[in-house]
Amino acid sequence: MLTIRLSKVGKKNKKMFRLVISEKTKDPVGDSLEILGSYNPHNKELQAKTDRIKYWISQGASMSPTVNNLLIEKKIVEGKKAKTSKISKKRLEKISKKKEDEVKAKADAEAKAAAAAQQAAEEAAAPVVTPAAEEATPATEEVTPAETTEEAPAA
Repeated sequence: MLTIRLSKVGKKNKKMFRLVISEKTKDPVGDSLEILGSYNPHNKELQAKTDRIKYWISQGASMSPTVNNLLIEKKIVEGKKAKTSKISKKRLEKISKKKEDEVKAKADAEAKAAAAAQQAAEEAAAPVVTPAAEEATPATEEVTPAETTEEAPAA
């Protein structure tokens, strides 16, 4: 089966890639049927022979996930396949379970916060009268000298 994939060329810390079509089981650095373009990951520049890529895809060639994502991103291949992921199924399940747990924890935290806010609102609406507070206030009224009425002597 033929595959369009990247073949590494360039220096150790200055990697460049070629888009090549070759047999899937062969080494990508070895022999290839045709060089279809190049990709510079440092400045994200892709140079591709669009007509040749479309030709090989029409002949039944597949693409590696990286090449598929590159060609869709640069709009060379449109509507063929959606972007693919390199994540394994187990890893994907772990990630989705972790996200579900985070959503549940967030929902629980919001529910607790709403319950605490409702309880605080209820406490604020109803005045709290404690028996100790009633005993602390004096029950007898004090009479001030201005309020006392003295009967004036009749003259």
